[in-house]
Amino acid sequence: MKRTNAQPIGAMLEELFKSPNIAAKIAEGSLPHVWREVVGEVVAAETRQVRFVRGVLYVHIASSILRSELMMQREALVRSVNAKLGIDLVKSLVVQ
Repeated sequence: MKRTNAQPIGAMLEELFKSPNIAAKIAEGSLPHVWREVVGEVVAAETRQVRFVRGVLYVHIASSILRSELMMQREALVRSVNAKLGIDLVKSLVVQ
């Protein structure tokens, strides 16, 4: 039996990871790490929880001062997180 559509496995995996559903799930899994990169170590140390539900990124911040500051920067943080992910995954940010 002769194969006519043979491809290297690397190309097949790359194509698979580019599919929208899989790319979104991979990006979703890296959100805690990306959050740390975007906000820096000081804010990340005060972050108690990072959750993602239906386009909304929920972060629980222990410090009320940092919480207030982050609430004022929500739109910029969403843009930064999406830029780091390389996909428009996060639609809004809720700081708790």
